[in-house]
Amino acid sequence: MHKPRIYIDTSVIGGCFDNMFAEWSNKLFDEFIAGKKIAVVSDITTSELIDAPNNVKEKLDQIPFSYINILRRNDEVDFLASKYIEYKVVSEKSFNDALHIAFATIDNVDLLVSWNFKHIVNYNRILKYNSVNFMFGYKHLEIRNPKEVVSDDEEL
Repeated sequence: MHKPRIYIDTSVIGGCFDNMFAEWSNKLFDEFIAGKKIAVVSDITTSELIDAPNNVKEKLDQIPFSYINILRRNDEVDFLASKYIEYKVVSEKSFNDALHIAFATIDNVDLLVSWNFKHIVNYNRILKYNSVNFMFGYKHLEIRNPKEVVSDDEEL
């Protein structure tokens, strides 16, 4: 059975400790820990965690090594992220958000999950990200929030 590869950004990790998002972020982490899904993060994610509280920094360590992929920034990621900026999907101030989208697109994950409703989980931006992806020969990227992707309790 295929285990979905899900790119998570920093908001999902921090969401594990936020009253509004904790239930769904933690359910998703439980699925990663159980090996039902594969967590995909980038070195941008890990760098964004440097100034986070220790409990947030240590959350990724709960996922067994065999159920997490860590991606490294490269020229192709930078190129695609710069195209999102050039085509005004997001502004230069949101370059890290563009990098997250580029990482997920290039690594061909099953979907990207975030709580960032302004720059990532936003219908109009998703259309624009995918238009740029199509323009440069990349596949459509599915983008959701954790509540939309965790399994129903009956399935666990």
